[in-house]
Amino acid sequence: MGDVYFNHFAEQPQMFDQEKGEMSSNLHPHSINEDSESSTLERVTAESLINKVLGRGLMEHGCPHYRRRCCIRAPCCNEIFGCHHCHNEAKNNINVDQKQRHDIPRHQVEQVICLLCGTEQEVGQICIHCGVCMGKYFCKVCKLFDDDTSKKQYHCDGCGICRIGGRENFFHCYKCGCCYSILLKNSHPCVEGAMHHDCPICFEFLFESRNDVTVLPCGHTIHQKCLEEMRDHYQYACPLCSKSVCDMSKVWEKFDMEIAATPMPEPYQNRMVQILCNDCGKKSEVKYHVVAQKCPNCKSYNTRQTRG
Repeated sequence: MGDVYFNHFAEQPQMFDQEKGEMSSNLHPHSINEDSESSTLERVTAESLINKVLGRGLMEHGCPHYRRRCCIRAPCCNEIFGCHHCHNEAKNNINVDQKQRHDIPRHQVEQVICLLCGTEQEVGQICIHCGVCMGKYFCKVCKLFDDDTSKKQYHCDGCGICRIGGRENFFHCYKCGCCYSILLKNSHPCVEGAMHHDCPICFEFLFESRNDVTVLPCGHTIHQKCLEEMRDHYQYACPLCSKSVCDMSKVWEKFDMEIAATPMPEPYQNRMVQILCNDCGKKSEVKYHVVAQKCPNCKSYNTRQTRG
């Protein structure tokens, strides 16, 4: 009789995968935890390395207008500038020939230069050569880079440009064509294209200004700092329409007292003049006084003499 071989393993019942896993765990109780911890450690290390590369030079580079790690090549004149504001200031300088002055078409910028490695490349947030993040805030529409995110930048589709201050704090008025503080949503007077003009004091274009802009009761807009300077010089009328920029009722009461205490000489006591009120727009005929003429309609002294 020939030799007979028994397949020892064939007689054993086949284990399920779960049982195999349990056995493996029993044999090596710490192996799974160690693998998991190792994987987590590797992932954290990799993320830390990536963040270190992306964050190189953060807040250390830029121009007078933005902290950023790139500059732009202007598509209009093919020159390199820190940002679109740098271009506009340089190309609209009084020393530049008037025929050569121009603003950059900011949405047409296609090339940027990394300030860390000098690589010129297509617009993007991450440098294709050194891997650095060229701007913590990046808008691909406006081609805007900025490392200082404390400004709470956001892109407004209505304005077509980026704004600062936080989207939750502003709303876009489509009639005025600009963003206003949410506090003015139901109270501001709408003026078409209200911010699409220069500040009446400093003549900076308000729509793209980086400084705070406020809305006057008449609906016209002005830099907040310029308005404060007006008040410091006792100017309380809108530079565009001459309406009062704040509640002047207390001042008008003092005018009443001053006029009552200053009677006009007899030849002028019955002299009548025609006035136009800058606040309500009404025309009236009133008694002349050297201090001021009071509007009988709205009781304002913000008037001008038109005849008499």
